[in-house]
Amino acid sequence: MAMFDKLLDNLKASRKTIVFTEGTDARILSATERLLKEDIMNVILCGNPAEVQEAAKAGNFNVEAATVLDPTTYAEMDEMVAKMAELRKGKMTEDECRTALQKSNYFGTMLVKMGKADALLGGATYSTADTVRPALQIIKTKKGSTLVSSSFILFREVNGVEEKLAMGDCAINIDYPDKLDKEGNVVQTGAQKLAEVAVETARTANFFGIDPKVAVLSFSTYGSGKGATVQLSHDAVIEARKIDPELTVDGEFQFDAAVSAEVAKTKCPDSKVAGQANTFIFPCIEAGNIGYKIAQRLGGFAAYGPILQGLNAPINDLSRGCNADEVYAMAIITAGMA
Repeated sequence: MAMFDKLLDNLKASRKTIVFTEGTDARILSATERLLKEDIMNVILCGNPAEVQEAAKAGNFNVEAATVLDPTTYAEMDEMVAKMAELRKGKMTEDECRTALQKSNYFGTMLVKMGKADALLGGATYSTADTVRPALQIIKTKKGSTLVSSSFILFREVNGVEEKLAMGDCAINIDYPDKLDKEGNVVQTGAQKLAEVAVETARTANFFGIDPKVAVLSFSTYGSGKGATVQLSHDAVIEARKIDPELTVDGEFQFDAAVSAEVAKTKCPDSKVAGQANTFIFPCIEAGNIGYKIAQRLGGFAAYGPILQGLNAPINDLSRGCNADEVYAMAIITAGMA
């Protein structure tokens, strides 16, 4: 698909190494075989070498070209423990770091931090929290970011015409309460958080060849409804324009106003986004998760993600219901963003 052309060009220009945290999973092994056969990237599989070999044999997967690293026997573990203890100074002791690093989610994340791998893909059996937590603690958010968020890229082709959309946040942030200091003072409003999601999702969209026209969604259009989430979406538009004055973002919009030119003419005729939005920002995870799955199941879109945003390195999460093709695609996305 065309959306992968840039990613594959990146990987051809600069070979990358990806680490999979679940090295014995059949879906991971199937994707690994394909990635290696097509010579797209280097692969590190976390796990016991004998168990990985046994699982590969059981599934008839050829992964001999992959590197298998076992956290329980890793030769550079002492160096890794010391580095993690330095990163977690005052929060985790060396013994606690050593215990955490016996788990492949922490071990794989430290491989990225130490430059042994360029990117990480996990979540075939781990929860999203178990993938994101080590990333937050070790990789941390990039300069200018205050939170990790996620987006999905949706793709379909109808009568030879390709259509791509971006949606966020559908997997990480449940909602957007104000952030308070110890004295109870507001240091970051919920609208500022949602605005950051909007800006980061637009950047992800742009990376995948989407010229982002960002609609911050609600059950209200330009004040037609009232409520806390309406105000949140309205204020997030204002804050997003402060973060990136060049960003084409508007709202709050009901979904029909965001995508239908006819509705937009009636409700918001002067908007540069209404009726032509391609990047959608939801006011809570419930709406976002439902929204992208409706597009996927009823709209015929292939959904790629969640793509994590705001981190210092590409760390991405798989759905535990994923298949091998989805692992393969997400590996290209993750390593291609490195």
